[in-house]
Amino acid sequence: MDWPHNLLLLLVISIFLGLGQPRNPKGKRKGPGRPGTLAPGPHQMPLDLVSRVKPYARMEEYERNLGEMVAQLRNSSEPAKRKCEVDLQLWLSNKRSLSPWGYSINHDPSRIPADLPEARCLCLGCVNPFTMQEDRSMVSVPVFSQVPVRRRLCPPPPRTGPCRQRAVMETIAVGCTCIF
Repeated sequence: MDWPHNLLLLLVISIFLGLGQPRNPKGKRKGPGRPGTLAPGPHQMPLDLVSRVKPYARMEEYERNLGEMVAQLRNSSEPAKRKCEVDLQLWLSNKRSLSPWGYSINHDPSRIPADLPEARCLCLGCVNPFTMQEDRSMVSVPVFSQVPVRRRLCPPPPRTGPCRQRAVMETIAVGCTCIF
């Protein structure tokens, strides 16, 4: 075979294998990533592994983390401050905010988990960053988020069957912010 035929054969093979395609296409692709690509976020787990993780394992971890936070709230040696003040020495964002908040325990025996940490605003107004005093020309309001919980559904007395559980989203205050 002479060199033009060899060159033509290499060109056909490279086109067939996709070697002639650009590696970095212009613009972003829409749709799901390719298998084996990394999922966005700090965990950087391959997407094909994420889809194989059992969903209840994530829920168990989530409920365990909530339980740990509730235990920390119950065991806290810090007195239940209701003062409207900013503490710049703390790393906790809820105490450094211009609309600081504390946490209380939202208890519901028919919910799993029964106890959830819920934010409560410590100021009616907001802390002025220049004077570090409360300014009532602004208002502190709670910020709400939907959190997954399970509800116990039990038959009315006299009970004739076992209780069931249903996954639902519940609205909980997770922090506070300032509005005019």
